[in-house]
Amino acid sequence: MEVEGIEDEGPSSQSELPDLQAAQQQQQQPDVHSSMLVENVYVDHKAVDKLTEGFLSHYLPDLQNSKRSLQELTQNQLILLDTLDQEVTKFRECNTLLDLNSLFTEAKVYQNKLVNIRKEMIMLHEKTTKLKKRALKLQQQKQKELLEKEQQRERELERERQLIAKPAKRT
Repeated sequence: MEVEGIEDEGPSSQSELPDLQAAQQQQQQPDVHSSMLVENVYVDHKAVDKLTEGFLSHYLPDLQNSKRSLQELTQNQLILLDTLDQEVTKFRECNTLLDLNSLFTEAKVYQNKLVNIRKEMIMLHEKTTKLKKRALKLQQQKQKELLEKEQQRERELERERQLIAKPAKRT
């Protein structure tokens, strides 16, 4: 798009678009024209402004909708991430509760073992007390029997002494 007699003034972004179009057109032409370089390109700024305005009016609403959609998606992703984090926390708490339940179950088992050991100790204590009493009774009975035997022997010795003939005293 070349128009002669119009000044080349304005922002560089507006002048770059036609330069790109000219470069694309030059690349699309046959090899004969590729050896020639376009040095001076004159651009109609009104045409560039209208093209830019048309381009923006055509694509800007879709881009803005896309931007809104992306923002919504990003926000929804953040919400989902928070929800997922909460769910993970709940699962960890559940695992902790399961661990606690297993600990309580294990504690209950050990408590039952302790109760059984305590019962056995009480039973053994009662048995040892009974055995000590019996041993004491047996010891006392044996001492009594030994004492009775000793007394019986002394009585027999005394009787034998009395039975032994005593020489009579002559008077």
